[in-house]
Amino acid sequence: AGRGGRGVSGLLLQAFDRFAQAPGGVARLRELILSLAVRGKLVPQDPSDEPASVLLQRIRAEKERLLAEGKIKRDKPLPPISEQEKPFDLPEGWEWVRLSDLTQKIGAGSTPLGGREVYVSKGIKFLRSQNVWNDGLRLDGVAYIKPETHAKMRSTVVISNDLLFNITGASIGRCAVVPVDFDEANVSQHVTIVRTVSPALNAFLHKVLVSRHVQQAVMDVQVGVSREGLSIAKLGLFLTPLPPVEEQSRIVTRVDELMRLCDALEAKGQLEAEQHTRLLDTLLSTLTDSATPEELAANWQRVAEHFDLLLDRPEAVDALEQTILLLAVRGLLVLHAATEEPAIETLSRLLAKRTNEERDSTKTRADRGEAASEDERPFVLPPVWVWAQAQDLTAPSTIITYGVLKPEWVDVGVPTVRVQDIQAGSILVDQVGQCSTARAEKFVRTKLSEGDLLIAKDGATLGKTAFVPKSLEGGNITQHVLRFSIASIFDHDYVRLVIDSPHGQAWMRGETQGVALPGVNVGDFRRMPIPLPPVAEQARIVARVTELRRLCADLRQRLAASQATQFRLAEALVESAASA
Repeated sequence: AGRGGRGVSGLLLQAFDRFAQAPGGVARLRELILSLAVRGKLVPQDPSDEPASVLLQRIRAEKERLLAEGKIKRDKPLPPISEQEKPFDLPEGWEWVRLSDLTQKIGAGSTPLGGREVYVSKGIKFLRSQNVWNDGLRLDGVAYIKPETHAKMRSTVVISNDLLFNITGASIGRCAVVPVDFDEANVSQHVTIVRTVSPALNAFLHKVLVSRHVQQAVMDVQVGVSREGLSIAKLGLFLTPLPPVEEQSRIVTRVDELMRLCDALEAKGQLEAEQHTRLLDTLLSTLTDSATPEELAANWQRVAEHFDLLLDRPEAVDALEQTILLLAVRGLLVLHAATEEPAIETLSRLLAKRTNEERDSTKTRADRGEAASEDERPFVLPPVWVWAQAQDLTAPSTIITYGVLKPEWVDVGVPTVRVQDIQAGSILVDQVGQCSTARAEKFVRTKLSEGDLLIAKDGATLGKTAFVPKSLEGGNITQHVLRFSIASIFDHDYVRLVIDSPHGQAWMRGETQGVALPGVNVGDFRRMPIPLPPVAEQARIVARVTELRRLCADLRQRLAASQATQFRLAEALVESAASA
């Protein structure tokens, strides 16, 4: 037997669990299987196999016969394969060939004039790039053309056993084998028909075309400024490893077996992930069901005994962090001090300073003791806490509102923050756009001060928050961003924590009002129920949350390092044999 085949395959099986534990491990395992297959490292070689050189002679003879019968046209002469072109050494009995050496046709399809307007509800199938996948054709939503249109596009007709290869767009490089029992179809200009001289080559050639060897070549030789196209000429020049026909069969069988194991790994992983999520939700609910900080401490101790099993993946740490935020705003994370001024007294003093005009314009209810209606209070607060509304916490003479409508963007003007500028809890100052001064100054109420809290009010970043740095003082915001100038008496980090918490984010999305929304209305945001503790307790909560979030960040780093190590170990198990 040839070198490496049996040993690498066995080591792959040993490494399966390690691959599965690494992030994206199964996908990378599939890639490695195909890489080993096309390099002759997956199954042992048999010296009694007829060498690929003999197979190649038969293929050439068959092409000459088809040429003589006028069934195909003669290709342009292919350049010889230099030693420098060969990306790796092949086993004895294999040959390097160009893809065109193995084909009677490599031709792109075409799209009939009129585009979508020529599609009909019934007729001849018209295959587009979205129908071509590595695991086969997907005909859900397939388009149809009229028989007469089909007749005008004879050069793009697909027959059984063809290989279809996407040559443009985001799906470039995807490849499918047309089933033996397929009836008929045409393909669009985004799909190339690769028709081999012998259908017996197709199963192995498909593995080659979807392997990293060819996929990297596709990325390397794309044409056009957008680098989203592959010419047919370049495709025909691709180097293809050709094993003996008997070995091709063994390789295909082994790849299919290993891919089924990958399928099982993925299914097992999905099932385990669902079970893990249910268990995590149950145990974290034990924490959020606590009635007092003392009860939480006892429940936390019981849950902590299972942390090694629960916090074994990043999404579990994310869930824990969200639970920490919810516990914080419910008054369960730190102990209460009876000697501290109740929050209602602090709030009442601030509201007493409001002018009648301010109260009327914001339409808050806190000054009448109605900070939130009963159905807007999702949980019961500790005795020294009080429900307020977001607008109640603003600095005197300010109002929560959005910014510049239809900004006029210029090279030099007023820095104006957009929703996309708020990322990872900060404002990307260097990318903030400049609005014309004349336009920005029409929105005086949203002129920024250092320490203002900005909230993305709609779009993909809905609910994201960030404080204004000193460098943006005097700037402004667009109509998609809210400015919240928090009164100095309150801990600004605590107010932001409430908005960042599951309670605040649910309000932003409209979930607490019975319908999910793509954005929050400024009036709704102003009346967001804010669970407000005494001022000193706000600071203790922020300190405790900061400490716990730092632990979560450390845990994510350790998980990432551990998962990366798992994959490196798995690769190491096969590396020496694969490179032999």
